[in-house]
Amino acid sequence: MATPHRPGLRVTAGVTIPESELSWRFSRSSGPGGQGVNTADSRVELSWDAATSTVLSPHQRERLLERLRGRLVGGVLTIAASEHRAQLRNRDAARARLAAVVADALRPPAPARRPTKPTRGAKERRLNDKQRRTDIKRLRRRPTD
Repeated sequence: MATPHRPGLRVTAGVTIPESELSWRFSRSSGPGGQGVNTADSRVELSWDAATSTVLSPHQRERLLERLRGRLVGGVLTIAASEHRAQLRNRDAARARLAAVVADALRPPAPARRPTKPTRGAKERRLNDKQRRTDIKRLRRRPTD
């Protein structure tokens, strides 16, 4: 359930986007809704200007802009939600989706994979299995004499 007063959108433990940086747009939604779908502005677009946001450190901003470069238009991230009939539920869905996208983009990169070589036993088992398959297929052939 949504609360009427929200201090901001909590993304991670250290990042909370203030409401003043979020901008909303509402429009008519397609899909279910009966007669009300033509009159109610239930579709929600939530926009956040990541390029000029005050809550991000320069390092976080650089990482976010790099990882979301395909989704940003002029440094602005826009999330649309129209899956619910009620505007309030679409607002909550858009907030949750924005928080998830930003949190995922701010997550530190995974550690680099250390290359390994197969063990001698693994090589021998692979070659023995290959030889077994070869013998099975050879026995299936028609005799050549």
